[in-house]
Amino acid sequence: MSEPRARAEKLDAEDVLAHKRAEFVLDELAGGVYLDGNSLGALPAGVPDRVADVVRRQWGELRIRSWDESGWWTAPERIGDLIAPLVGSAPGRIVVGDSTSVNVFKALVGAVRMAGEGRDEIVVDATTFPTDGYIADSAARLTGSTLRPVHPSEVPGVLGDRTAAVLLNHVDYRTGRLHDLPSLTAAVHEAGALAVWDLCHSAGALPVGLDEHGVDLAVGCTYKYLNGGPGSPAYLYVRADLQPRFDSPLPGWNSHAEPFGMRPAYEPAEGAVRGRVGTPDILSMLALEAALDVWRDVSVDAVRAKSLALTDFFLECVEEYVPHGRVESLTPLGHADRGSQVALRCADAGAVMRRLIERGVVGDFRAPDVLRFGFTPLYVGFADAERAARVLGELLTA
Repeated sequence: MSEPRARAEKLDAEDVLAHKRAEFVLDELAGGVYLDGNSLGALPAGVPDRVADVVRRQWGELRIRSWDESGWWTAPERIGDLIAPLVGSAPGRIVVGDSTSVNVFKALVGAVRMAGEGRDEIVVDATTFPTDGYIADSAARLTGSTLRPVHPSEVPGVLGDRTAAVLLNHVDYRTGRLHDLPSLTAAVHEAGALAVWDLCHSAGALPVGLDEHGVDLAVGCTYKYLNGGPGSPAYLYVRADLQPRFDSPLPGWNSHAEPFGMRPAYEPAEGAVRGRVGTPDILSMLALEAALDVWRDVSVDAVRAKSLALTDFFLECVEEYVPHGRVESLTPLGHADRGSQVALRCADAGAVMRRLIERGVVGDFRAPDVLRFGFTPLYVGFADAERAARVLGELLTA
């Protein structure tokens, strides 16, 4: 047995989260390695039966009664409270629903409205996932603001009296770089502006600390490290003391103080409910609720510790197996700067990833030359990391 394989076996035997793997549907018998949980998390084993009950009994038998009897109506806040401890929030501050893009729009326009007179500039992460940039541009035009794209490291130097809101990604989706949420949020507040964070690549992979660090608003998807399923609903966080002032640009009937009053004038509800818009998408929402069961006995700190150990080990195996100079890691080596993925720059990356997938190692490709490997600590083990690096080395050696 090779030294990396022996180390992987030892590390898996010592893994305090190893038992969670059995709670997911994985290609165990086929020897597959799934390292694309940063795009779509694996299926938690308990979800199919729960969804079947929602469809057959709650919808099929109870029908309209399920809005009350099955708790459909309160699902957005109830499931928000399940997500809350995973991102460092108290209950009552997160509402689940809509897509990440829609929630970015609500959060950013809402932040500009709360910022007050004279603040007419939106600062946005220039390296952001494209949809955040598109939404920020539209929000700027709708609010009469100027859009200022900058690298996250440049944010403190561009803030000023005109800054209304700053939209940042906690983890860079291409490189896996973790940005400094506490210090950047503090800098935004020092300038009198509001901080809006996109947590798509950090929630469920590492501690966030929304309440602890005074984040104003945050959004995130649930189909990556939270394993909610394809297209599962996103969420919106609004800091408790800002909730009475949060003026959503999408004031739907579900966020009305009296939704069944059918009044022509809009009166916002109190609390996180203000983040709702229209009728919740119940099937995907309740699939997400079932998926979140896997977190019932897990600490985010334990997840973070394993994530760093996994990515450290994978990078060591890449160094061992891959010919020198064939790949370059874009992911920071320092733990304080790393999310839960490894991005490798590689010539012909698209073709290389296709060949990896043919060999059962599933990651993904980002143009023009990036191989991405996402490490979801609840179901990825050290043997997976070793095999992925070994197969990569075999392909690049050949």
